[in-house]
Amino acid sequence: MSRRPRTNLTVWNVEDPEFWSKGGGRRVAMRNLWISIPALLCAFAVWLYWSIIVVQMQKLGYEFDPDPGRNKELFYTLAAVAGLTGATLRIPNSFFIALSGGRNVIAVTTALLILPALGVGIALSDPTTPYSTYVVLAALSGLGGGAFASSMSNISFFFPKRMQGLSLGLNAGLGNLGVSVMQVLIPFVMTFSLFGALGGDPQALEAGGQAWIQNAGLVWVPVLAVLALLAWFGMNNLPQHDIGAALPAIAKMLWLLVLAFGAAALGLWLLLELHVATWIVLPVTVLTTVLAMRYLSPSAMQANLKRQFAIFGDKHNWIMTWLYTMTFGSFIGFSAAFPKLIQDVFGYLPDGSVNPDAPSPFAYAWLGPLVGSLARPIGGWISDKWGGARVTQWDTVIMIAATLGVAWAVKAASASATPEAYFVPFLLLFLLLFITTGIGNGSTFRMVPVIFEKEKAGPVLGWTSAIAAYGAFIIPSIFGSQIKAGTPEYALYGFAAYYGTCIALNWWYYARKNAEIPC
Repeated sequence: MSRRPRTNLTVWNVEDPEFWSKGGGRRVAMRNLWISIPALLCAFAVWLYWSIIVVQMQKLGYEFDPDPGRNKELFYTLAAVAGLTGATLRIPNSFFIALSGGRNVIAVTTALLILPALGVGIALSDPTTPYSTYVVLAALSGLGGGAFASSMSNISFFFPKRMQGLSLGLNAGLGNLGVSVMQVLIPFVMTFSLFGALGGDPQALEAGGQAWIQNAGLVWVPVLAVLALLAWFGMNNLPQHDIGAALPAIAKMLWLLVLAFGAAALGLWLLLELHVATWIVLPVTVLTTVLAMRYLSPSAMQANLKRQFAIFGDKHNWIMTWLYTMTFGSFIGFSAAFPKLIQDVFGYLPDGSVNPDAPSPFAYAWLGPLVGSLARPIGGWISDKWGGARVTQWDTVIMIAATLGVAWAVKAASASATPEAYFVPFLLLFLLLFITTGIGNGSTFRMVPVIFEKEKAGPVLGWTSAIAAYGAFIIPSIFGSQIKAGTPEYALYGFAAYYGTCIALNWWYYARKNAEIPC
C-alpha cells in the first residue's frame, strides 16, 4: 500500500547536498513545484480572464453607458478592478506561508478561486446583469492575483540558493502561462454548449452567430476543484514555519484576506464613486492594508508579522520593488490590456466607424503573454550564470526601445484610414516588449535571494510581487483614459520614461563596478 506524503515535514535543509540528493529533499521539492505550477496557472487565468471577457461583451453589444467612449473605458475598468484587488491581496499573501504553511495556503487559495469563476459564469448567463455585479466579481477574481505572492514565497523555501533562479522561473513562468492558456481556451469554449443545459443559453453576436460567454467562468470550476484536492493531499508545510494545526493556521490567512478585501473596497470606492486620482488611490490602499494587518490582527499573529515587517526598513526592499514593478508590473498590465488595445486601436477608423479589415484580438492577444511567460525561466537561468543585475540592465535598454516602437505604431495606426497596415510592426514590437518583461521577471527575481538572507527573501519576494501586481490596475486604467482621450501613445511614452529610472537604479546599486551589492 502506498503511503500519503507527510503533510508537516520535521526536517528541511536543502543547502545540505546530502539531504538534497539522498535525503529526499529534491523529490519533495519537485512534487510541491509540479503541483504549485498548475494551481498558479489557473490563478492567473481567473485573475486575467477579464481581458478576454470584456472583448466578447463588447462584441455582444453590452452597453453600460450610452457614450461609446465611456462604455469602452468601463470595460477597461473591470480589468483594472481585478488588478487593484489582486495586487492588494498579494500584500497579505506575502506573509501567508510563514503564518499558515505552504500546503494549507495553496490548497485554500485554489479552492477560493471557485467563487469568482462560478459567479462569473452565472452572471454572464444573464444579459441583464448590472455593471455593479461585474465590479464585485472582478474584485473577487483578484484572489487569483494574490495567490502569486504566496506561491512564489512558498517555492523559494523548497530549493537551494543555487537553483532559485530556475525553480522560481519555472513556477512563475509556467504559472504566467495561465494568461495565454486562458486567452486561447476561453474563445474556444465560448463557441459551444460546454455544460449542456446546466451552462445556460447562448447569446447572439452583433456580427451574427452565437456565444456561450458564461463558459469563460464555468470552465475553470472543475479544474480548480481537482487542483485544490491535489494541493491538500500532495503538498507540504515546512518545519521552519511551525504553524501548528491546520484549521487555526487557515483561519489566520482568511482573516488577513478579509482585512485586505476591506482595504481594496476602500480603494475601489475612492476610484469608482469619488473619482479620486489613481496615484492617490494606490498609496491609500497599500497603506490601509499594511496598517490593518499590523493593528487589526490577533495578538498571536502580530509578533510573526512584526518580524516579517522588518523588510520595510531595508532600502533594498524598496529598490527591488521599483525594479520588479518594471518587469512583472509591465507583463501583467500589458497582458490585461493587450486584447482590448488591439480592438480599440485597429478595430475602429479615425471617424469612429468600425474597421471592416480589423485583426481579431482573439487570434493574436495570447501570443504576448505566451512569449513573456516562456522568457521568464530563461531570464532566471541566464541570471544564474551571468548575474541578475547585468541581465536586468541590458534587458531594460531593449525594453525602452520596444516601448517607443510600439508607441510609434499605435500613433500611426490611430491616425490612419487603414490602421491594419501598421498591425504587423505593432505586433512584433509588442511581442519583443513582452519577451523583455519575461526575461526581466526572471532576472530581477533572481537578484532577491542574492541581496537578502533566506528568511527575508521570502517576504521580500512576496512584497515586491504584490506592489508590482498593481501594474494590472495601472496599465489598463491609463490605457482606458488615453483611449478615451484619443492619445494611447502617451501611455507608452510614460512607461518608457519610468523604465529609464530603473536603468539608473539598477546600475548604481547592483550592476556597476564597486556597486553596493553586486548580484
